[in-house]
Amino acid sequence: MYTWQPISASELQNEMQKTEADLEGKVGNFWQLIKIEPEKWSEPTFGKEGGGFWVVGLCGRKVIWYNDIEDGFNISDYKTYGEIDGYYCNSDELSWAVRRLFKVIQSGAELSGQLGGPEPLSLD
Repeated sequence: MYTWQPISASELQNEMQKTEADLEGKVGNFWQLIKIEPEKWSEPTFGKEGGGFWVVGLCGRKVIWYNDIEDGFNISDYKTYGEIDGYYCNSDELSWAVRRLFKVIQSGAELSGQLGGPEPLSLD
């Protein structure tokens, strides 16, 4: 029987290195500006079991974080440092999340394409 375990800091570093090298030019420079040493932040909906989720980037009131339940990076807002507002399950590579946030900053547009949390199945 498989039991879910939260990702370790070293496993997260490996996951980040897989796509971090794809970030070049302006996007690579942007990543270097927003990148932080991974920190566990709380998320009230699904983050309790694993002790929170790893935040890897900060830009204004947005964070890039790793959802180890869904195995991918996401972008969420935050109001209080250390607390993620909004659970998403995009399962993006790090480079995709960084590029999406870079485009939002460049254009001033709203963030789109966020996939919400799991919904119960209706068998009606």
